[in-house]
Amino acid sequence: MAKLSHISAEGYAKMVDISQKDPTNREALATATVVMKPETIALIVGGKIPKGDVFGVARIAGIMAAKKTSDLIPMCHPLELTGINIDFQNDVNKGEITINASVKTIGRTGVEMEAMTAAGVAALTIYDMCKSADKEMILADIKLVKKQGGKSGLFIRKDHEKHG
Repeated sequence: MAKLSHISAEGYAKMVDISQKDPTNREALATATVVMKPETIALIVGGKIPKGDVFGVARIAGIMAAKKTSDLIPMCHPLELTGINIDFQNDVNKGEITINASVKTIGRTGVEMEAMTAAGVAALTIYDMCKSADKEMILADIKLVKKQGGKSGLFIRKDHEKHG
């Protein structure tokens, strides 16, 4: 088994020391899916959800979440993020909204957790805004799709090469 970088020699949790690493361009793309009734997507797209602009609010929530990731996940380093983009793909027939969260930085550690946090919080926000119309929504498949930069280089999830 590989040595875990967040565990000290004594077995205690620790934050990894990245001070010796060189800053590089880093980017990550994560996705999340919200599954709902097709009628609910129609309400969202038609602007008929009583709480307001679902995609606009979810986009802002995702951006805010990416910026606050180190406050939520104990071993994440606070990062200076240089770009965050959240967009949505709607499949009314399948009753699915896919959230794409892209995060960039120039730094010593990657932004995978920031991208996944952004996608997850955007999904939670969609649920919150639409729960009066559809309490059976499912938040699913938060995953890293692509990352680049740093020592490990490029990663592209095999089942998502279309995002490359």
